[in-house]
Amino acid sequence: MWRNLSLTMFLAAMLAAALPAPAAETRVRATAVRVGSYKNAARFVVELSSSVRFKVFTLADPYRVIIDLPRLDWRTRSGRPKRRSGLISAFRYGVFTKGSNRIVIDLRRPAAIVNAFVLPPRGRIRTYRLVVDLKPTKRAAFLKNARPRQKGRQRRETRRFPRKPRRKNALPVIVLDPGHGGIDPGTTGRRGTREKDAMLRFARALRRQLLATGRYRVVMTRNADVFVRLRRRIQIARRAGGDLFISLHADAIGLKGFRGASVYTLSERASDKEAAALARKENKADIIAGIDLGGESGEVRNILIDLARRETMNRSVRFARLLVVSMRRRVRMVGRSHRFAGFAVLKAPDIPSVLVELGYLSNRADESLLRSARHHAKVARAMRRAIDRFISRRARNSRS
Repeated sequence: MWRNLSLTMFLAAMLAAALPAPAAETRVRATAVRVGSYKNAARFVVELSSSVRFKVFTLADPYRVIIDLPRLDWRTRSGRPKRRSGLISAFRYGVFTKGSNRIVIDLRRPAAIVNAFVLPPRGRIRTYRLVVDLKPTKRAAFLKNARPRQKGRQRRETRRFPRKPRRKNALPVIVLDPGHGGIDPGTTGRRGTREKDAMLRFARALRRQLLATGRYRVVMTRNADVFVRLRRRIQIARRAGGDLFISLHADAIGLKGFRGASVYTLSERASDKEAAALARKENKADIIAGIDLGGESGEVRNILIDLARRETMNRSVRFARLLVVSMRRRVRMVGRSHRFAGFAVLKAPDIPSVLVELGYLSNRADESLLRSARHHAKVARAMRRAIDRFISRRARNSRS
């Protein structure tokens, strides 16, 4: 009996080895993006390895065409059309959610979608082609056909994000927020370093340092190359019961010699023109990803600022000062290292929050450092020491 069973198992194994292995799941490849500009029309083409399902629609203020796709393997680079004239001023693409990609086409003026279809391979052309044809239109017609505003969003946005209740003796929760991601690359350096990639690598280095102490629980607003809305980042922090929120970024400026790190806290009034300009740029992240911000009224923004209570803002300032002192000993900092601006991502009502600009990708020296794992570890140690001091002081004050 056992001999027969062994023989059967041997034959089954041999048969399994002889069968071809199941094909690995492969994504559709996007191999090229082309823009054709004509006198009264424009054509946007994406070359693909196979056909895909897609959705296309328009958004206003600013004028955009949005193409939603399944997850693709991009083998090309986004950028600007070769011709400066025409309807299309720029385009970008990337991961929008874990299972989808998005293309955002920026328009110089209102345009209508005339056709949107996929062409199969034909003749010498061996790729599938996703084609979107556009033509100029009037603003009234554009608004009529654009995706309608989501009624009730304003009411939902004004509600406080639920905060997870703290358990007794629970570890403090540090929330790390690597800036940008997915379709929003952030700033790009002279060597091609993308802010979203550098900040994710640094956040992982800082998380390792914090977890190694055994004193904290660390939550990441993203741990992959995905897009996360600004308000969603706050929501993640509050649902995790965050005790400290640190948003990580890198900047760029026209002055190539300007370099160094800086720390920002929330204020309705910016500390200088540069801080105000930086806040405006970072607060446009949702627009960059092609999100309808029609419900984001001035009233909502004012409510969110009001929610950032004075005590929370004071604690944010105290942590920022500790952070500047600790980082200055080991990292090059800009003058007036602690600054103030109206960053949307810092508006959690009850979590001390800072935004750290780790350097300037427009500067060759800073860009090299922001690519260096050794530099990441050094900066992470400095930030960890500031976090240790802040959390320890908070614990002493709560006992007294």
